[in-house]
Amino acid sequence: MHIEIQRNADISLTKQIYHSIRDHIRSDLLEEELQLPSVRELSKQLGVSLVTVVKAYQKLEQEGFITSVQGKGTFIRKRKMEETERKERTSSYDWQLSVQDYLPRSQFARFHQVPERIHLSSSMIDPGLLPNRYLEQEIHRMLSENQKVLSQYGVIQGDKALRQAMVEYLQKMDLPISPDNILVTSGSQQGIDLIARTFVGPGDVVVMEAPTYPGAIDVFRGRGATILTVPVDSDGMRVDLLQNLCDKYKPKIIYTVPTFHNPTGAIMPIKRRRQILEIAKSTQCLVIEDDPCSEIYFERKPPAPMKSLDKEGHVIYLKGLSKVLAPGCRIGILAASGSIFKRLLAAKANADLGSPLLTQKAITPFITSKRMIDHLKKLRTALRIRRDLVLEILSQHAPEGVTWFIPKGGLNVWITLPSWINTDHLLLEAKKEQITFLPGSACYPTEQENHHLRISFSYMNEQQLEQGVTTICNILQPAIDSKIKQENSPHF
Repeated sequence: MHIEIQRNADISLTKQIYHSIRDHIRSDLLEEELQLPSVRELSKQLGVSLVTVVKAYQKLEQEGFITSVQGKGTFIRKRKMEETERKERTSSYDWQLSVQDYLPRSQFARFHQVPERIHLSSSMIDPGLLPNRYLEQEIHRMLSENQKVLSQYGVIQGDKALRQAMVEYLQKMDLPISPDNILVTSGSQQGIDLIARTFVGPGDVVVMEAPTYPGAIDVFRGRGATILTVPVDSDGMRVDLLQNLCDKYKPKIIYTVPTFHNPTGAIMPIKRRRQILEIAKSTQCLVIEDDPCSEIYFERKPPAPMKSLDKEGHVIYLKGLSKVLAPGCRIGILAASGSIFKRLLAAKANADLGSPLLTQKAITPFITSKRMIDHLKKLRTALRIRRDLVLEILSQHAPEGVTWFIPKGGLNVWITLPSWINTDHLLLEAKKEQITFLPGSACYPTEQENHHLRISFSYMNEQQLEQGVTTICNILQPAIDSKIKQENSPHF
């Protein structure tokens, strides 16, 4: 287990050790009942005081992550914390525990693909709503006309025809961009990774929203970044708090999801987008604008991307096509300017020498066709129906004290429970009914809030959504009733 200590960071050494071990446990990177180093061993390994390690271990034990056995040591307590099934331990693999890794956190993968019957945890779209048949026919046609496509490497920057098609696509979103400034990536997740790999090193400050997209947290944590957070309100990232943070710490990167924010669904108005860009200019930092699904709006079209306001190359824009078109193709684009773009292109070359040419060729004709326009209209209609169904069920069945944000687009509903309810524990009860959701704890980079959860309404059909959301409400009801009864009972 590798623990990165940053002595000049604003976060205390005790919290850094606590966060690192906690993230390892939550990410299934440490096995149940694994013995941790003793306080003396870890303090010597990290070059910190015994008291610092003792405080970190005490906090982990208070929260149920570890347990100390007198005379034996300190052990991972994941089974009691998460009630997961005991993994079969094979003695022939025990030697692998001696191989040190540098993965501090990988929480999002745990919730992305799970076998539950009603899957509400991932922001994926129901395959029945995607143009699978058309893309299948396009692949057959393309292979019959050009069989050599399977025996060719694509251009590292991305197929030129696809980049030109994306220029037309982005113009409809009020974002003028040159094909020379577009880099095709294997999904927007690779875009985040390329940026982090190129510009973020141990101790560099990255500012993120709280809550935010868990996959981005995993990437920046993996680079050893010092992550500072800014809370979001109904208009997205709080600019007043961001300004104070940037004045004090001079971040390398600001990461934001301004349109249908993941997980809350908030839309950042154009005024606040301009303010964030001005802050980036004044502190000479980069802004990563992650745009997974701005096409999925239920009322009016959202504001133009922040990148459209960028005249000096501060914004790196990420647009994924996996959500709305073809998850299996894993195609996204990164748009940047100047030497920033050139360095990211070099990072892409080091990573994989270019995304698969076949999938790039397959989706290119669709992007610029009327079929794409019609597909997005139908998709917006279908997803609005599912969103409204979830909101109706919550209105009818959610217990007192439960609130939620009404998204005007996107794929998720962010739900807030009374502060004393831990959604990690609620998830265990939901899994007994073969239902899953994303607990809010996965969406916080530093100090966690455990009383939120995200439900994705885009993957399950209406019947499954009704059953899943109703069941979650039914699980909540007795817990809240019990608390109310306890508070109202006479005290003698």
